[in-house]
Amino acid sequence: MRWAVWGAALLAGVVGGVLIARSLASKGTTQASASPTAVATWPAGRRRAPAFALLDQHDKPVTLAGLHGRPAIVTFIDPLCRNFCPREASVLNQASAGLGANAPAIVAVSVDPWADSAQNFGEDAVHWRLPPGWRWGTGTYAQLARVWKSYDVGVAVAKKTIAGVTVRNITHTGAAYLIDADGYERALFLYPFTSAQVVDAAKSMLSSAA
Repeated sequence: MRWAVWGAALLAGVVGGVLIARSLASKGTTQASASPTAVATWPAGRRRAPAFALLDQHDKPVTLAGLHGRPAIVTFIDPLCRNFCPREASVLNQASAGLGANAPAIVAVSVDPWADSAQNFGEDAVHWRLPPGWRWGTGTYAQLARVWKSYDVGVAVAKKTIAGVTVRNITHTGAAYLIDADGYERALFLYPFTSAQVVDAAKSMLSSAA
């Protein structure tokens, strides 16, 4: 089912994200959310978040297990993007600020390994006003592709050469997963979404675990 959904999402960007939600709901493997907080939700213990082992922007290991029981938001972002990705980052930053000490860790899995550089990460940190705890998930194309696939995220790469320079256009599903402290997926957001929606879902998750 995950593979079929991932393939459908390759249509492009946010449109692909909408398709992913519809496909998930139609398969009966998720509970389509009746509230405005997420396009899909799951009860505790129902859907284990796929494990991954990547490196962050400081070349330190980043894994779900390494979060030591802390809730997380796993999202998928192009560090070279200058339209939707910065807006999504801003929404997640606002949600993190709104949750304060209860804010989930944010792991942004790169969808553009060719753009994963210290310069780009540094510029994003400044221009996108990323919080100190923001962590990128980086790796080889093959390593990242396995993570994209396991999270039903479609990534399409269009490559062309202009005056001897290779240019890549990245299209991807704008997905963000809310994962609880036990490592289970609890909500799926597809951009555009709001910080209030993320905050509401996170508070609901935390209250149910109390």
